[in-house]
Amino acid sequence: MSLKSIQQLKPDGRCAYIIPSEFLNSDYGKFVKSHLLKTGSLRHVIVVDFEENIFDDALTTASIILCANDKMTDKVQFTYVRSADELGSLGNQISNYPNTNDGVATYSVSELNPEIKWKAYYQPRNGDRFKNLVPFSTYAKVVRGIATGANDFFTFNLSKAHRYSIDERYLLPCVCKAIDVPGHFFTYSDYEKLKQAGKKAFLLNAMNVDDRHVIKYLRKGENERIDQKHLTANRNPWYVLENRPPSPIWVSVFNRTGLRFVRNEANVSNLTTFHCIYPRKQLFSTVSTDLLFAYLMTNTARRIFEDNSREYGNGLQKFEPNDLNKGQILDLSALSPQGHAVIMELYRQYATNAERRLIEEMDAVFKGEFST
Repeated sequence: MSLKSIQQLKPDGRCAYIIPSEFLNSDYGKFVKSHLLKTGSLRHVIVVDFEENIFDDALTTASIILCANDKMTDKVQFTYVRSADELGSLGNQISNYPNTNDGVATYSVSELNPEIKWKAYYQPRNGDRFKNLVPFSTYAKVVRGIATGANDFFTFNLSKAHRYSIDERYLLPCVCKAIDVPGHFFTYSDYEKLKQAGKKAFLLNAMNVDDRHVIKYLRKGENERIDQKHLTANRNPWYVLENRPPSPIWVSVFNRTGLRFVRNEANVSNLTTFHCIYPRKQLFSTVSTDLLFAYLMTNTARRIFEDNSREYGNGLQKFEPNDLNKGQILDLSALSPQGHAVIMELYRQYATNAERRLIEEMDAVFKGEFST
């Protein structure tokens, strides 16, 4: 979208843009949204369901932005369409401008906040069906996983370690790919299986090392200009890993079927394929890490988080750390003692016998206590 073209509209001029809709729900889009509101030119936002590919050869989200340089209204309409047929039926609605249509989400410019995700204006919010909601940051902090800047260089499996004579003392246990963690729990036994299967399961951890084999490998990296890559060039020394202690809970970054949370019982590190979740320590709190994780496994948790997701083409969702930190969850401290006991017993059973029905029963308890 060219903001300059909006500024250049003649009196009573109109323009339309077909653009990816990510800017509506991302941090970088705040400036664009703010500018549209300040100019008073925004009239209609049409958002296409992110699971649909309305426009040929466009594997991204799509939205249509209609603007006008007139004083006919200060209203902005939002329409969410789920198919090409629905998109084609909007002609009458648009031709009725500046009159607003019943049943269409309509807001005055003063009601629109450029700082928030605008999906709140065109999609029902899942969190509205529940009471006692608090920011996720009340109970935990989310940060991204370790970014090496050169995964091929820094990641190791056992055969690579043997090839370069790198002792395991200089290798940090790490999960490198989400596909290597299929379930909700990742145990030390699971990690050992990854190692023995030849999977990448280590990161080079070369701080304060005088081992000649490690030094030789670092020289190899410098000869290959690994130290000149974007991330490594800004580290001192270039091969130092980010200070990211293993987190007890991981969460997937990209998904098409809803957020996936993993209990990191192996206490190993992770690359950016997962975000790290660090529960906050609170005195006298009844909200343990186990209770938090039990909730995170439920469909209720995933649906409420979706209110703060970023949507890409072909049904792909992404969550940045702050999307989760600012997302909402049920205030677990408000769970009744009886509900708490039931949840913990179901959680104990699920940890030893991963039956989906146990998560559904936990979900039913949360819904029973927090639904409006």
